[in-house]
Amino acid sequence: MMSLSGEPPDGTRGSPHGAVREHLLWARRNHPVTTQGRGVMRVLYGSMHRANDNGVMHVTSINVGKARRISVGARTVMSAIGKRPVAGRIDVLPLGLVGDEQADLSVHGGLSKAVYAYPSEHFDFWCTVRAQAGVALWDTALEPGALGENLTLAGLTEDHTWVGDVLRFPRCALAVSEPRQPCFKFNAAMGFAQAAKLMVQSGWCGFYLAVRQPGSIEAGESFVVEPGPREVRIDELFRATSSSRHAA
Repeated sequence: MMSLSGEPPDGTRGSPHGAVREHLLWARRNHPVTTQGRGVMRVLYGSMHRANDNGVMHVTSINVGKARRISVGARTVMSAIGKRPVAGRIDVLPLGLVGDEQADLSVHGGLSKAVYAYPSEHFDFWCTVRAQAGVALWDTALEPGALGENLTLAGLTEDHTWVGDVLRFPRCALAVSEPRQPCFKFNAAMGFAQAAKLMVQSGWCGFYLAVRQPGSIEAGESFVVEPGPREVRIDELFRATSSSRHAA
């Protein structure tokens, strides 16, 4: 029986989805009824763009969090990765959402990484691998903000997002700057040690946004994407930078 606590299967490292496919095939063999309901086949063959009923890209949740101490193994560290949904209209300032904090400004926050967005299309995957790792039940849903994202989006994934694209909401505009690089705190948030590795293998990293036009934002609002130079996609940049980090 395969365990997420072990190394990825041999032969999967050359394909970004290889290890993910192996883990999910294991899940289907051992939990055929439950995993069918969790949307495993959708995850196996890549993300689908799940916009609203009218096919419009939109933000499903706005999430903020304060820096606090969390346990990582035998030590405690400061982190603001645990975001919580907030209702109503939230102000968007040059350094991010009002009410949100970052614990380590060397890797999160600042003008170029003021807001972190994550596609809701990947939530089924994280529910599945957390259950497979034994840290959650198969029918336990992830709450918005659980991956540390400020904006939970629907209809836009990394393979259709380019650096320099602008997400234009009714009262603000946010420019795509770079992919998120997972660290040990992400493992703690997901509850198992292979979470960051699975994010790298899948390419489902989400992306940071710079505030092009301050204003406000509210859950349920739709947005349009204004193309930038379209020179590099977020998933391509993520794999390139992740490979460089691991080779160093």
